Order: sequence, then structure tokens, then C-alpha cells
Amino acid sequence: MALAAAPLFAQVGGRAARPKVQRPDGPVWEIIRKNCTACHGIDDYAFYSLDRDGWQKLLADKHKPDGDGLTEADRALLLDWLVSKFGPDTKPFPRTYIPPEITTFFSDPEAQRLMNRACTACHGLDRVGNVRNSADGWRVTLVDMRERGAVLSDQELEQLVEWLARVWGTNQDK
Repeated sequence: MALAAAPLFAQVGGRAARPKVQRPDGPVWEIIRKNCTACHGIDDYAFYSLDRDGWQKLLADKHKPDGDGLTEADRALLLDWLVSKFGPDTKPFPRTYIPPEITTFFSDPEAQRLMNRACTACHGLDRVGNVRNSADGWRVTLVDMRERGAVLSDQELEQLVEWLARVWGTNQDK
């Protein structure tokens, strides 16, 4: 199955600006693995926020006219999972964010000040200290937080991504 979504990698300077979707286990993963991942990754699902009819239409519109090989039981299981993870009550990952190149970097106090301004309106900073993430992972989180109301310019977002990856990173980007 192929969901025709955004290009596989929306990047600037090799830095991805895509969501990360936790893959399901069990039968749903087998359905996705057999029918979907040959053409696209599961991260593409996060660009949508659809009800069951919307997902059904998207699947029907994006697949070969002669069918996609899914049994009715497999289709029902897949649709249940898609609606539970990417249903109408979820917020789709924005397709428009392209990270700018940054040339100035935050010091520890600058990053702390920005996080105190942009993050603590909704949650404490203790959530950050318990997480290790790559730059891409931090970018996904910060774009999501901005979509939920955190006030961050693109420049600030990227400076914070760089700082978080440096201070609370996994060294995956090196």
C-alpha cells in the first residue's frame, strides 16, 4: 500500500524535519510491513489526522485500481490502528517546516532562558532532563510543541535543537 505523502525527506543541510512514529507490534505491524513499507515509511501517517472514512478514502485513492491485496479483516485492523493513532482528535505533523541553517548557538543560560519562556507555560523542565534524543528527535518534539502553542521562532527552535542535542543528545548525529 502506498500513501502518497510528502517527499521522503524534507531536509535542509541533511537535517530531517519529519515526525517519528512508533511502529506497532503484532498483526498491525505485519499488515503494514507486507503492504505499505515497500513504498513509504510509517512516519507518513503522522501528516494526517483523519476519521475512519477519511483513512478509508485515502487508502482507496492512493492504491492501484485493481486493489491493494488487503483482506477485509486486515483493512479493518489497519484502519482501527490508523484512527487510534492519527484520528480526528490528533494534530497532524506540519508539512511546511523546513529547518533554517543556524550560525549562532545558545550558551547554557540562553537555552535555559528560552526554555523557561517557551516551555514552562505547559510543563516543567524536569521532563527534558529525563530524555535523550538525537537532533532529529528534538526537532520533532519542538515542532510539535510549537504546534501546541510554544512561542518559538524558526531560528530559536533550531538553536534549541542544536543545544538540546549537544547537552541531552545521543551522539547519533555525529
